[in-house]
Amino acid sequence: MSSIVLFGPPGAGKGTQAERITETTGLPQISTGDMLRAAVKAGTETGVLAKSYMESGQLVPDEVIIDLIKERITHPDAAHGVMFDGFPRTVPQAEALASITSVSHVIAIEVPDDRIVERICGRYSCGGCGSVYHDTFNPVPENGCDCGSWIEKRRADDNEDTVMSRLSAYHAQTSPLANWYQAKGIFHQIDGNRGIDDITQDILRALE
Repeated sequence: MSSIVLFGPPGAGKGTQAERITETTGLPQISTGDMLRAAVKAGTETGVLAKSYMESGQLVPDEVIIDLIKERITHPDAAHGVMFDGFPRTVPQAEALASITSVSHVIAIEVPDDRIVERICGRYSCGGCGSVYHDTFNPVPENGCDCGSWIEKRRADDNEDTVMSRLSAYHAQTSPLANWYQAKGIFHQIDGNRGIDDITQDILRALE
């Protein structure tokens, strides 16, 4: 198996499924966001360059991201492929990625926008231990969080206007990307509006 691409809208459950794919396939998970932060922290040449863009509020150019990926896939654990989490996001990024590594499967977890809004806007966490709860799906117990120091904490950007804006950007970027990969015959759309185990089973079947 060569590399896998996993993408989907914010709140689609990519993190949970990424962990399960990694456990099953043994492929290391690559998140470009994590790689950028690590490079900046380590003070590498690419990290210093990326930091200059990030501090000025600009998007990090594709060529900088690709340089990070080129370096990462030389590591021994990537010898049999990797799983890209949330990358590429655009067709130009996909074209650049294709020039440095082969991709055998593209998994897109799709969830209706109204469900995404419900998932994200209803979530909150314990300010003491960080345990995550949800107004509908996982409310905090009547006696409060198990850690005993319950303080409700909600992210400022977990509101409907912000979520809808993020979804609009996602759809604008990824619709052409989905079509690009569909034309290559490696695109698999997964219904993410179901139970976690059902989603995992469909993903693993797509990877066979």
